[in-house]
Amino acid sequence: MSEPLLHLTERSLWDAARDRGTYEMATRGRTLQEEGFIHCSLRHQLPGVAALLYGSRAGSDELVVLVVDAERLAAPVRYEAVGPGGEEFPHVYGPIPVSAVVDVEVWTGGEAASA
Repeated sequence: MSEPLLHLTERSLWDAARDRGTYEMATRGRTLQEEGFIHCSLRHQLPGVAALLYGSRAGSDELVVLVVDAERLAAPVRYEAVGPGGEEFPHVYGPIPVSAVVDVEVWTGGEAASA
C-alpha cells in the first residue's frame, strides 16, 4: 500500500457514512456533489488542514481522521495544487466506500491516535 490518504471529518458524518456504505462529504460543510471531489491530505499536511478548516475545534474529540487505502478506491485520485506552484493535495473524484477506510483515528489537535 502506498502512503494512505487522510480525510479529517466529524465523527457523526463518518458514523452516517458507515450506515450508507459510502462517505460523500468533500470538506467541512460541503458535499462531494457540491465540490466535485473529496479533499484529502497526506500525514504531513494534516495539521495545517485541521487548523484551516476547524480552527479551535481542531483538538476536539468529535473529529476523526479517515485513513484511506487509495488502492481500494474505484474513483480516480488526483494530486492538485490550490494555485500555480503550490503544494499538491490528493483529491478523490468520487465517493469513498467504507471498505477503503482502513483505520479511523481520533484527531487530538496535532496528531491522530487510533479510535
